[in-house]
Amino acid sequence: MKPGNRLLEQTGTTIFTIMSALAQEHGAINLGQGFPDIEGPAHIIQAAADALYDQRNQYPPMTGLPELRAAVAAVNARCYGLEIDPLGGVVVTSGATEAITACLMALINPGDEVVLIEPLYDTYLPLVRMLGGIVRLVRLEPPDWALPRAALAEAFSPRTKLLLLNTPMNPTGKVFSAEELGFIAGLLATHDAYAVCDEVYEHLVFAGAAHLPLMALPGMASHCLRIGSAGKTFSLTGWKVGYVSGPAPLITLVSRAHQHLTFTTAPNLQRAVALGLASSLDYFTALAARLQAQRDLLAAGLARLGFAVLPAQGGYFITADYSALGYSGNDHEFCRMMTMQAKVAAIPLSSFYVADAPAHHVRFAFCKQPALLEQALARLEHWRA
Repeated sequence: MKPGNRLLEQTGTTIFTIMSALAQEHGAINLGQGFPDIEGPAHIIQAAADALYDQRNQYPPMTGLPELRAAVAAVNARCYGLEIDPLGGVVVTSGATEAITACLMALINPGDEVVLIEPLYDTYLPLVRMLGGIVRLVRLEPPDWALPRAALAEAFSPRTKLLLLNTPMNPTGKVFSAEELGFIAGLLATHDAYAVCDEVYEHLVFAGAAHLPLMALPGMASHCLRIGSAGKTFSLTGWKVGYVSGPAPLITLVSRAHQHLTFTTAPNLQRAVALGLASSLDYFTALAARLQAQRDLLAAGLARLGFAVLPAQGGYFITADYSALGYSGNDHEFCRMMTMQAKVAAIPLSSFYVADAPAHHVRFAFCKQPALLEQALARLEHWRA
């Protein structure tokens, strides 16, 4: 038999699938995979259900329903002062992962250099390599995850096509500051490079931090493609509705990639998401406040049990160092042991690195109801005892 795609053959099952299966096998509380354990707003779900019966269930426009593209442009303006053309500046995708794929397809030619920041979401690296891009890695270091400016500048060259920027960041929970974004913008301008901005956690930012799209900085509107996610914004991760905003010339290329991936997204879900994006800004504030309380609950409990808890300014996840617990094994071994013995699952942080990851760190998801987080902490306390 002739071999299949070499890169895909070398790509194993994701750690999220592995740990979720192990959690299910052992009856563990799954704080590994990042999805809420509550449903999203009832009126949005009802709108999606009602839209199934309005006789508009055939192919919607390839770039998205006009009302959703208008809603994406409007929320960009309300939240960040961005001027997005709803006709030529927005593409609706079947989830943010498809959006990332379409953006990278739109920009990367074989041999182009792409700057990626570790720790990184596990989709980024294989996508860049499958498209023929040459990866240049820059690493953030715990515990503060500060941007290493000298290393980032060294990673850029005349061959740099783009930087893939994730803020708020998975897995660290880092929200890049205005000063850090300004430094990045300077590099992009100097090297005439683009940025694909994965901002799916944009509305899940906690007190003391503020989300600023790179696109909002002077001169960056023509350099950036900005990705949002209805699944994260409305706690409806299974809907898989994403959207890309950007300048018309780049969005045209993204739409051409999108037409060869999924072509379109369920029209009833699109109409419901358009309704959701028109929500009062109070909704987004309340969502962030609820998640912040859950972060604080889990962080305090883990610290009480001896974990060193790292800061998380946004998103669904918190990182903890278990080295003070007296276990010397690697993070994969620790997560397996914790899942099987304590009945609580987490994700080894080394899964977000190519090699030589920081030792003894794991990622917990706090996007769960407080009662479940309390139960997980009680299990860990009993295990530690």
